[in-house]
Amino acid sequence: MITRAVSFLLLLYVLGYAAFSVLLPKAGDERVTDGIVVLTGGAGRLERGLDLLAHGKAKRMLISGVERTVRPIELAKHHKTDPALFECCIDLGREAVDTRSNAEETARWVKRYKLKSVRLVTTDWHMPRAGFELARQAGDEVDVYGDAVQSSPRFATLFTEYNKYLLRRAAVVVGI
Repeated sequence: MITRAVSFLLLLYVLGYAAFSVLLPKAGDERVTDGIVVLTGGAGRLERGLDLLAHGKAKRMLISGVERTVRPIELAKHHKTDPALFECCIDLGREAVDTRSNAEETARWVKRYKLKSVRLVTTDWHMPRAGFELARQAGDEVDVYGDAVQSSPRFATLFTEYNKYLLRRAAVVVGI
């Protein structure tokens, strides 16, 4: 009886990992949202956010998890973006150090600007956990739309992220 239960749980875990790996989120649609939030740490994320902002998909953008020493003018030059865009429409979040604090920082930003919809830009393998955290922090009154940056993650990356996602979901269930 115990062997069957353990085998069943192991099978669910493996099937869950397979689904997680095969069904990675895709880029978002063309909808316009009140804001865009880009989580730092992955290739193509900031470029995607800047492109969305430049094409009028939102009027404001938060870059969450920016190193304290980075200046807006440096980002503008590096990404060949008009510095005026950083002055008017882009906020640099400097408090976040992980996915959970990205969500907390973003929720404060959403509240400050009274946003009702946000496009979350992060890497495809990171989207399930990041979206879960942001939706929890922002609350039911804010619509969160994922906009995943496609990648080619290694097995180890997917395996680690799948386990982080499961552990975070479990922690929420038990109240941590």
